[in-house]
Amino acid sequence: MTPTISELAERVSLISVSSTVKVSAEAGRMKREGIDVVDFGAGEPDFPTPDNIKNAAVKALADNFTKYTPVDGIIDLKKAIVERHASDFGTSYAPNECVTTVGGKHIIFNLMQVLVNPGDEVIVPVPYWVTYKDVVNFAYGKCVFVNTDEANGFNVTAEMIDRHITPKTKAVLINSPSNPSGAVLSRAEFERIFDVTSRHGVWLITDECYCHFLYGDEKPFSIAAVKGAKETVIVAGSLSKTYAMTGWRIGFGLGPKTVIDAVIKLQSHMTSNPTSIAQKAAVEALRGPQESVGQMLAEYRRRRGFVVDRLRRIPGVLCQEPMGAFYAYPNVGAAMRKMGIGSAMEFSEKLLQKAHVAVVPGEAFGTNEHIRISYATSRKELERGLQRIDDFIQIG
Repeated sequence: MTPTISELAERVSLISVSSTVKVSAEAGRMKREGIDVVDFGAGEPDFPTPDNIKNAAVKALADNFTKYTPVDGIIDLKKAIVERHASDFGTSYAPNECVTTVGGKHIIFNLMQVLVNPGDEVIVPVPYWVTYKDVVNFAYGKCVFVNTDEANGFNVTAEMIDRHITPKTKAVLINSPSNPSGAVLSRAEFERIFDVTSRHGVWLITDECYCHFLYGDEKPFSIAAVKGAKETVIVAGSLSKTYAMTGWRIGFGLGPKTVIDAVIKLQSHMTSNPTSIAQKAAVEALRGPQESVGQMLAEYRRRRGFVVDRLRRIPGVLCQEPMGAFYAYPNVGAAMRKMGIGSAMEFSEKLLQKAHVAVVPGEAFGTNEHIRISYATSRKELERGLQRIDDFIQIG
């Protein structure tokens, strides 16, 4: 029997289109039609890439650095990554314990493919970044979700994780600071989580995408710096948020050489190397001036204060103060019930169509009464969009 063109691989049905990408696409479509949309959906800094980084890319072009590189990245970039991580966090990785990837999402996907066998369990705190569930599913693994307490700032604890570990547990995946909630694990709690995972012999994957954007007393910290962590901890990192380089697509992984070698082998058949020019720009980002990181953090802190205060003044909206990243994750459950709306998905769809404000519904992150608002946008847009949300809830 001849197969028809409509027959697709079963594994494709295990994943969904990224909700954040879907929201951005719909907002973009409406903008192209001339509709004035305020877009709080994309998790993307509104700052330009610093000039020194852009100039490094221009130089790479002028030097004709446009050929293939090693699959795992040029040695200068791998050295720059491990040196920056050591300087910032006190770790001690070697270049052969590092791989560069096409963005942070790529390293997480690759790790699931090389670590997770069918039926293996990966523990994921809720709310979680949208991609986690799908990349685990694509590896034929099973997500074990750990619901956190909103009243406690969505923080997961070692005790909560310990209760969910079974003989099938392969890894625990932690994102701190968290997308979408902004929760930040304390150093002490993260160390207790490491004690649990190391005792059970499971991988601890730390997604450090937002590691430099913290607002409280906690200083940027990597669990990979703890004594003995290199044996079972894997770092998933990215330059996208830290250096406003989302479109450059440079991520990295740090971990045991056996895991890194497996990722390189997979990547050799998937993407080969990250873009050569972007790699040269990334070297400059890591080795050049770091002032832009602090400047972005200071502006995010100001925006956070405005957004949280404004949301809390809207009837039917509750908002925990995010301690990191650049998202607010308000609970709109009371507003939904008053409006006769049954889900955050429905709330978000009506908000976009009626008030022309794009947000990501909580279902994408594993909760039912929240929306994610990115405040990585201008104060003017924040004012306009939050006023529209207020009017939408009060007027309907």
